Amino acid sequence: MPHNDRSRHITQGVARSPNRAMFYAMGYEKADFDKPMIGIANGHSTITPCNAGLQPLADEAVAAIKAAGANPQMFGTPTISDGMSMGTEGMKYSLVSREVIADCVETSVQGQWMDGVLVLGGCDKNMPGGMIGILRANVPAIYVYGGTIKPGNWKGQSLSIVSAFEAVGAFMAGKMSEEDFEGIERNACPTTGSCGGMYTANTMSSSFEALGMSLLYSANMANTDAEKIESTRKSAEVLVEAVRKGIAPKDIVTRESIENAVALIMATGGSTNAVLHYLAIAHAAEIEWTLDDFERIRRRVPVICDLKPSGRYMAIDLHKAGGIPQVLKLLLNAGLLHGDCLTITGRTIAEELAAVPDQPSAGQHVIRPIEAALYPEGHLAILRGNLAEGGAVAKITGLKSPRIVGPARVFDDEQSAMDAILSDRIKPGDVLVLRYLGPKGGPGMPEMLAPTSAIIGRGLGESVALITDGRFSGGTWGMVVGHVTPEAFEGGTIALVEEGDQITVDAHRQLIELDVPQAEIERRRGLWRQPEPRYRRGVLAKFSALVRPANEGAVTG
Repeated sequence: MPHNDRSRHITQGVARSPNRAMFYAMGYEKADFDKPMIGIANGHSTITPCNAGLQPLADEAVAAIKAAGANPQMFGTPTISDGMSMGTEGMKYSLVSREVIADCVETSVQGQWMDGVLVLGGCDKNMPGGMIGILRANVPAIYVYGGTIKPGNWKGQSLSIVSAFEAVGAFMAGKMSEEDFEGIERNACPTTGSCGGMYTANTMSSSFEALGMSLLYSANMANTDAEKIESTRKSAEVLVEAVRKGIAPKDIVTRESIENAVALIMATGGSTNAVLHYLAIAHAAEIEWTLDDFERIRRRVPVICDLKPSGRYMAIDLHKAGGIPQVLKLLLNAGLLHGDCLTITGRTIAEELAAVPDQPSAGQHVIRPIEAALYPEGHLAILRGNLAEGGAVAKITGLKSPRIVGPARVFDDEQSAMDAILSDRIKPGDVLVLRYLGPKGGPGMPEMLAPTSAIIGRGLGESVALITDGRFSGGTWGMVVGHVTPEAFEGGTIALVEEGDQITVDAHRQLIELDVPQAEIERRRGLWRQPEPRYRRGVLAKFSALVRPANEGAVTG
């Protein structure tokens, strides 16, 4: 199955060309020009623990590609640490980095005429950015996730990065000692690897197994464990074989395989960011996919994994309990998975799952049988109403009652909201409105983990709602609604909310409504004026000028 209509083999470009001189400078021999050239998009950096453990995996990929009879060509991709930039101006660059990573992969693969590419990444935007670039280039490709971090521990309590954010709210509220606050902060992240719950990085890596673009069992291995090295080696070997067979990403990433990926996200209680990223991935694959498709799948797929942030267990616990393949096998047997979708191995997903047990092992409590699901329907609900005519995304797991009707507390930036939460000016029943934080208005649609964690830390998670045209961290839980479209900067109704207005947020009815007469809304709309852009030059200005709305994936290309 040819991956496109033109030969990509390096000999076509340099068989009788002075360009070969530059390859000889890198140690190539004449025989190397008959071998496939395989790119390795290496996201290694010492910026974040998510990516600081990638170089040994990149080195293993180089060795495996050479051993398989191909030539590796390594190039770099950047990363922005969501956890480190959270609550700062730097968070605005996080979603932007997804597009930059995609551009890096596309540019290097196409500019250097590579025959295939192995993308290696760790932090949140590495996965969707790499996959978007893979689909744009459409040469044989595989995604290798750098692996999860191991849980931290403080006084017998299992920790993740979210524990540190929630500790801020608890400490500021006088509910935690300084000893415990510092103990959690120092011990939340004990190794390299990406944030350890079913947050955005692990959500996306897990979904790539279901999508067919990563090897089974690879998504939830710990970065520091030897099996991660072995999985990388095997991934490189499979990629070289896919190059020889001509299996391209767009042969694998279809509407049906995206349905498989989204079903897996629902079953595992994954991040709200997956909605944004799969809209973008579908766009890159030239597949029609909308918010309504997420809602369609949510209604038929139950949540069967008890994972943080709203559950009890970490990604490494899921791996030990049978991993993503066990979850996929349950979905397949229940008729909730398209078993005939192709994977990067050349086999179908059903063939790949043939040896996986029909039921999870006894004694583990992470993966539940379908008939004993935690929730009968998925957790990522699409809400609409006059506050979000274009849709909004709510995570509704872990809540006793996903409905709040209360007065609006309006903030045009994140820091003002944080100040109000930490100074006890937010009361049970309030609905926080954080706006001008969308793709264009932020710009960059920053995540609101700091305010949501402060709300949880102060014991208000069940009684206070937060709505925003920005995003939420995969570690967020509570009554939160993000991705509100149209965003405030574009004149969406969220820009017209005034302090004290009554707002209804009702996940059962999939409703987000400003309870103000329509005539008054139109009066306010007539008075509204678009604010000046926050940035006039540089990458944020370019992103703001090009980006599509959140309900279209916030894509730029």
